[in-house]
Amino acid sequence: MASDPGFGTRGGRPHRVAIREVAEHAGVAVSSVSRVISGHPDVSETMREKVMKAIDELGFVPGLAAQSIRTGATKTIGFVISDIRNPLLAEIAHAAETRLRMRGYTLLMMSSLHDPELEADHLRRLAQHRVEGLLVSVTDEQNPETVGLLARAGVPVVLLDRDIPDLPTASAARFDHAGGLTAAVRHLADLGHRSIGLVGGSPHTRPSREREQALHRVVAELPGVTARVHGGDFAKEHGAKATYALLTGEDRPTALIAGSNQILVGVLSALAELPYEIPRDLSLVTCDDAPMAAFLRPRLATIRRDVARIGRESADLLLEALAGAPPRSIELPTRFDRAGSCAAPPPSPPPSPSPDR
Repeated sequence: MASDPGFGTRGGRPHRVAIREVAEHAGVAVSSVSRVISGHPDVSETMREKVMKAIDELGFVPGLAAQSIRTGATKTIGFVISDIRNPLLAEIAHAAETRLRMRGYTLLMMSSLHDPELEADHLRRLAQHRVEGLLVSVTDEQNPETVGLLARAGVPVVLLDRDIPDLPTASAARFDHAGGLTAAVRHLADLGHRSIGLVGGSPHTRPSREREQALHRVVAELPGVTARVHGGDFAKEHGAKATYALLTGEDRPTALIAGSNQILVGVLSALAELPYEIPRDLSLVTCDDAPMAAFLRPRLATIRRDVARIGRESADLLLEALAGAPPRSIELPTRFDRAGSCAAPPPSPPPSPSPDR
């Protein structure tokens, strides 16, 4: 049974086969093995065959680090995302990795867990790994350390749904968040809703800002309609706390928009503790699909975007930049899909529970 490529045994224990062992097995100098591996033209056919035979018999795999020293290329792309636990970001990463792998690149991914300091540390580590390009979905677009590190990266950068004015040399793939949200708000207004709440995400990221700005713009065009926004972390905890605050205070909205699939989990957990039934007492819209949403009844009205497409498009933008093309930006659409979670508002809101939890 053949051993795994690049591994042998020593004293009954597995170890990685070294170039020195290949040289000894072939009966040649280490420098001769190195020239064969790197494709040096000054190598005889006899030498090449001898070395390749030893490589095949030992299962030797040349290390990328050693090859990069000779060629200056690592064929590695760094990908920094805010939270790998988010299924949406995982799908984006999968689509980007598939596209890049087809072109011979390896994706080195790091998750900052919404921590700007950790994000900056990830960028420094990726520089040490000599990545050839960066895909980034930063936690805080205004963090000076992050912006500075990206500006000094020395490699092509593509921003995923982020807007950093101080980084004009970066390409960007973004979504038109205003389109889907505007359609959702107009639908709610047509149903008769006059008070709409948005449980938004971090104001330090473009999607949250775009959604909030779009909400205020469309409400200003609708006579008698008002809006309230509770921004915060893209997290279940924020979703629950904001929902409870909106539905137990004054001027309670008759419709809610959850600003992300992570926030949606918190919104639903809060609603489970409140005397609200969807859509009898409250209409609900969510931004982005959530894995659990397929099992909810009524079906959730959703502002959707093609996350796999933005993964592919961002990878293509980076490949263009690596080939020497100038930076450019693209914007992808969002759409609102109506569903049973939205209906006309109730004649009177349910009794407000005590604000003490």
